[in-house]
Amino acid sequence: MTDVIAFFPGQGAQQVGMLSDLAESFPVIRDTFNEASDALGFDVWSLVQDGPADRLNQTANTQPALLSASVAIWRALQESAPAMQVTAAAGHSLGEYSALVAADAVDFAAAVALVRRRGELMEAAVPAGQGGMAAVLGLNDDDIRSVCADASVAGIVEPANFNAPGQIVIAGEQAGIEKAIELAKAAGAKRALPLAVSGPFHSSLMRQAAESFADDLSAIAWRAPKFPVYHNVSNAPSTLEEIPQHLLEQLYSPVNWTGAVAAIRGCADLAVECGPGKVISGLNKRIDKTLATVTTGDSSAFQAAVERIQEA
Repeated sequence: MTDVIAFFPGQGAQQVGMLSDLAESFPVIRDTFNEASDALGFDVWSLVQDGPADRLNQTANTQPALLSASVAIWRALQESAPAMQVTAAAGHSLGEYSALVAADAVDFAAAVALVRRRGELMEAAVPAGQGGMAAVLGLNDDDIRSVCADASVAGIVEPANFNAPGQIVIAGEQAGIEKAIELAKAAGAKRALPLAVSGPFHSSLMRQAAESFADDLSAIAWRAPKFPVYHNVSNAPSTLEEIPQHLLEQLYSPVNWTGAVAAIRGCADLAVECGPGKVISGLNKRIDKTLATVTTGDSSAFQAAVERIQEA
């Protein structure tokens, strides 16, 4: 058996047309999307393949579409690399739900409906135009915390994603974001720019969404994961009873991806990014160059990943 760490991407990895080539070779891809469509009552595959991009990028659509894509790739990978033994998994924000499906902690159909609801609540938590996020490059964690504290005189603004050393995302009210961008540049940031997202995710402004989401999480029949899933809020696996609370806290707490990779690093020397795109592998190179992370988002990358797993 080949030990691997499984990583699952979050919102931002989606693109119109994703998985089209993989679907030609693996019927399980379309089967997975059909299952999602049945759970949601609309054609998720058509949304992913035909868009338009602005509809796919709506948070309430992105989340079930990306979960479906990641789980579809996971299932195809299981078929193609039976020697793969997952020793641990983690997902970036939304990707944590993909990881839990892969670990058989929750049924896929239930998870798809759950993240659809999650996306709707996240979109509704803050009126359009009143909140947002920005990426800051070139400052360390303490610098970012200081910038956010100083900028909070203009409006709420907080660290939201510690994606990699020197690559951090902030979230908050629009005025706070604008002030933080100004202060970050003055503090020596290489870049500081607003992101095209619909809300201030992973900030305290999402607490309202979390309050509404609590009942949805408690209604799910959770199971003990078949392998450890490292949660964003703790950078550690949780007990069965802790899963809903950790997912709830994740809505309004920062995603510490740097910490997640450091915590999970000792579980294997090879990691697989199960999902479209190369966001996770790109971050991992900045965090720990000794952890090889292979991608699976298209046919050539998928085949290379399978070969790497078989060789390991």
